Amino acid sequence: MEVATQPSILAGVDVAKEELEACVMPGEHRMTVKRDDQGIAKMQEFFRQHGVQWVIVESTGGYDRIVTAACLDAGLQVSLVNPRQPRDYAKSHGRLAKNDRIDAKMLALFGLHIRPRAFEKPSEKQQQLNDLVTRRRQLIAMRTAELNRRDQATAKLAKKSIAASLTFLEKQIDTLDAEIAKLINADDEWRKLDGILQSVPGVGETTSAALIAELPELGNLNRKEIASLVGLAPFDHDSGKTKGQRTIWGGRKSVRTALYMAAMAAMRHNPTLKAFAARLKQAGKKFKVIITAVMRKLLVICNTIVKNNTPWNPALAPQIV
Repeated sequence: MEVATQPSILAGVDVAKEELEACVMPGEHRMTVKRDDQGIAKMQEFFRQHGVQWVIVESTGGYDRIVTAACLDAGLQVSLVNPRQPRDYAKSHGRLAKNDRIDAKMLALFGLHIRPRAFEKPSEKQQQLNDLVTRRRQLIAMRTAELNRRDQATAKLAKKSIAASLTFLEKQIDTLDAEIAKLINADDEWRKLDGILQSVPGVGETTSAALIAELPELGNLNRKEIASLVGLAPFDHDSGKTKGQRTIWGGRKSVRTALYMAAMAAMRHNPTLKAFAARLKQAGKKFKVIITAVMRKLLVICNTIVKNNTPWNPALAPQIV
C-alpha cells in the first residue's frame, strides 16, 4: 500500500551488528558508520545534508530499532520492510544473483519504486509495553541457559550459584508479568484486545502481550500482508524448471517466537488447528512445515477476529482459516 506523500529523496539503511551502511537516492551518496550513538548522529547529519525525507530499513527484529527511533526523532518518514520484499524486487529487475545480499542502495531503489507502507512511531505507552515484553523474553532466555548449566554442573558451589540465579530470574519474570498485565488492563482498548486474542485456544497471556506490544498492525492488514510482515509468508526457491522447498525468512522474529509457542499449544487444545495439523501430518509433511503452517493459520485467525472486533467462534473457523 502506498502512503499519501511521495518524497523524492530516499535513503536505504543496511543494518548490521556493528555498523550501518546508508545510501541516498537519487545520486547514490553513500556512507558507513559504526552502530553507536556517534555513528547514529553522523548518519542523521548525512541525511540532513542530502535532504533525505524517507528512510527504508530492513526489519531485523532488533538491530533496526535504534535506526528507526533515530530517524523518527529527526522527523523523517520510515518504512520497515521484510527482507524478502526488496530481495524479490531486486531479483525481478535482474539486479540480484541468488546468493547476493541486499545492500543500502537496493533498499533505497526499492523504496523509490515500491513506496512501502510508512512506519508509525509508537506512543510512549506502546514503547513501554514493547520494552517490558522484550525484557521478559531476554530473562526467559537467561533462565533457559541457567537451567541447561544446572543440568551439567557437578560442583556444589556451582549448583548453589545457579540455584540463586534461577530464583532471582523467576522473581524478575514474575515482576515483569505483573507490570505487563497492569499496563494492558489500564488501557480500555488493550484490555478488550487482550480478551479477544485470548479467546483463541492456544493464545495465552504471554502471546497476547507480545502481539499487542510488537504487532500493532494486527487487524489493519489483510492475511497476506500480516503474514509477510511477521515473516510467515512462504518463500520459494524455484529456479527454471526446478522447484525448491518453500521456506520462511525475514520479518519479526520475536512475534514468530511467540506464535511458535502458541501454535504448539493450539495443536493440542484448539480443535480447528489440531485437525489442520493432523491433515498435514497424514499428508506426510515434516514437523517444521506443520508448525509453520499452524503458526500462519493462528496469525490469520488473530488478525481476522481483531479486525472484526469479535472473539473467536469455532463455528466460523472455515470462513477464517
